[in-house]
Amino acid sequence: MTERYNLSTDFLAAAGWSDAVRAPLAGDASNRRYERLQATDGSPAVLMDAPPEKGEDVRPFVAIAEYLTSLGLSAPHILAADTECGFLLLEDLGDDLFARVVLSAPALETELYTAATDVLLALHSHTPPQSLAPYDAPVMADMAALAYRWYGAQETGSMAAQSDAFHTAFQALLDAHIPDQTVLIQRDYHAENLLWLPTRIGPARVGLLDFQDAMLGHPAYDLVSLLQDARRDVPPAIEQKMLAHYINGSEHDETEFHAAYALLGAQRNLRILGVFARLSLLAGKPHYVDFIPRVWGYLIRDLEHPLLSDIRTQLLADLPAPSEALLTELKAKCGTLQTL
Repeated sequence: MTERYNLSTDFLAAAGWSDAVRAPLAGDASNRRYERLQATDGSPAVLMDAPPEKGEDVRPFVAIAEYLTSLGLSAPHILAADTECGFLLLEDLGDDLFARVVLSAPALETELYTAATDVLLALHSHTPPQSLAPYDAPVMADMAALAYRWYGAQETGSMAAQSDAFHTAFQALLDAHIPDQTVLIQRDYHAENLLWLPTRIGPARVGLLDFQDAMLGHPAYDLVSLLQDARRDVPPAIEQKMLAHYINGSEHDETEFHAAYALLGAQRNLRILGVFARLSLLAGKPHYVDFIPRVWGYLIRDLEHPLLSDIRTQLLADLPAPSEALLTELKAKCGTLQTL
């Protein structure tokens, strides 16, 4: 057994779960690992293993989970924690991810997305923790420019000059139209991070999983994450219905909110292009390349908003469309780069 496994065994013993049966759970794009536990009395729990030596820190997860549950939302309760070693024992919210439920029961799709939108309405009605870092224009422009560094440069070579020009123009656009960061944004709010809990009531019917990277941001950001899902196609009719549902429930100006939604959609999808290319090139995870055409499609649609006309011209001149040759190249280089 590894030293890490032995540390986890000690943690579980201290928490009173030494006799639990352990089974691996699917992880995510991070260095965190998860196991499902079953106690001798049948009680379930989840072990999060987040090694600090690999840059993981469970303290933000604990803080945000406790904040969300204080609002009546369904983040996992923290049953035990060792923040120094990076172990958490969590309430087990089950296996009914939205992505799985929609496949097995398509008739529930609208209900699920309405419930997920209601979570955002509930969350955004509360003052967020002011300790959160702002997802402001400089940060968002930095993140969007990842598309140049990791995605575009694979076909065209160094794009430093183009990236700098884009960064300047895009940051100015964000400063002008996304000036304030007013709500907690979870940043990866989509169908593979949400669990269906139909026995609960109202927004609590949605189990929340991946929120440790929460920041202060614009109310449209998590709605974009939900409705422009990199991993699955959300029907356009549902996207439009949820946009209207959120606007009606929050009393945002419709024109301004649609503009922010398009601008933040472009920002998010540019970031994802860069991150997914990087996950293949650096982390050896080529399956993320398969999502790139969908993300590119969202980006093109977001760029159709009049607010983004100048940026659209710039981006389409700089970044290549995800041709079969480019996608093949990204996979061929899987895990071969140390830096770029």
